[in-house]
Amino acid sequence: MLNSLSGRFLVLTIIFVMLAEILIFVPSIARFREDYLLSRLERGQIASLALLADDMIDADLEEELLRNAEVFNVVLRRDEARQLILSAPMPKPIYATYDLRNASAFVLIRDATARLFDTEDRVIRVIGNPVREAGLLIEVSMETGPLRAAMIDYGLRILLLSAVISVFTAVLLFLAVQLLLVRPIKRVVGDIQAYAANPEDAHRIIQPSASVSELREAEDALQKLETQLTSALKQKERLAQLGSAVAKISHDLRNILTSAQLFTDRIEMSEDPTVKRMAPKLVGSISRAVKLCETTLAFGKAEEPAPRLTKVKLNEIIEDVFEAEQLTRSDGEISFVDDLPQNFTVDADSEQLYRVISNLVRNARQALETANQSGEVRVSATNIQNAVEIRVSDTGPGLPEKARKHLFEAFHGGARKGGSGLGLAIAAELIRGHGGALILERSDQEGTSFLIRLSQAK
Repeated sequence: MLNSLSGRFLVLTIIFVMLAEILIFVPSIARFREDYLLSRLERGQIASLALLADDMIDADLEEELLRNAEVFNVVLRRDEARQLILSAPMPKPIYATYDLRNASAFVLIRDATARLFDTEDRVIRVIGNPVREAGLLIEVSMETGPLRAAMIDYGLRILLLSAVISVFTAVLLFLAVQLLLVRPIKRVVGDIQAYAANPEDAHRIIQPSASVSELREAEDALQKLETQLTSALKQKERLAQLGSAVAKISHDLRNILTSAQLFTDRIEMSEDPTVKRMAPKLVGSISRAVKLCETTLAFGKAEEPAPRLTKVKLNEIIEDVFEAEQLTRSDGEISFVDDLPQNFTVDADSEQLYRVISNLVRNARQALETANQSGEVRVSATNIQNAVEIRVSDTGPGLPEKARKHLFEAFHGGARKGGSGLGLAIAAELIRGHGGALILERSDQEGTSFLIRLSQAK
């Protein structure tokens, strides 16, 4: 129970209330001592009035009056004359004198505390003002034993009352915490556990209902988090299903392309000059398509092969990419510029690098066509220390803001209507496999520029 929130509140409440009562206890004891001494002065004054009314009181009656007043003697000052009205033998000499007429709170608390810790029975003199102005002052002598016993009895009763109040207050606070905090927290925990059992079920998302503002804020934040998580899980499920479908399609498409690859052997035997010129490119395109299908199947199995790094002539890759794009471009005036040094080589996987550059060039061409404007797509490359930088730029309208935020995320970074955003995500992954990076350098009204940075062997 002490490990629970309500249990700790219960213990802390008892401790704090007891501390508060202790702070009240000391002045209460001082007040009780003052009242006790004043009552002895009042009793002594009443006994002295009896003697003043009849001077013939015998010694036995005088002794009884002093015993009832619980004092040894009474001195009353009237008309500047100090008179010993009643007197009895004192067992001890007077230890101290206490004047209650102008005593401050500090003095009363100090004297009361000293009396509690002094266990010896002493005789003290107490001075005060007579009741109803029956003189200038009155003083009595008395023992401290009964005073200390009365103070201890009063203190014990105060402590017992404090304990009862503490327990009662703690129980009330315990019930309040249970009702206002513990139950709502347990309900939230139950909602979390129910949601964790089936996070894809939107009906299990928490519905905020707490009346405590802080807890309501926590429920609102949890509802938002669970809603986002459920949407993400549903999207992951759709992506998994899509991946399975793509793997199946790639499998069948690979078989079809393999058959088509066999027919290209006969085409290469043709004597037609145009056919002879186009046949190698057709064979290359079909080979790349087969390779893409195989890679897609491997990706579906989480077995994406590592790039096979060789010395690749970048000029030949750029030439193949430009020729493929020129065949598919619309009637717009789009020029493709190869701004590479002659015989520029790079350490890379030729097939993967072709896919990356082809993706970037195709995106640039489609951006210009979508904007219905003429322009230029340029590819350049430079050697920088132990790295190669390949830059693909265009003079198009630039990427939309949404596309820039999720540029390399699959199904989020599509720059044109109907695009899936897969191209850039795949390209970035392939470059990372080379130990490099694909970076968006700029994208504004003057165009877009992507930078491919590849590390090279020393």
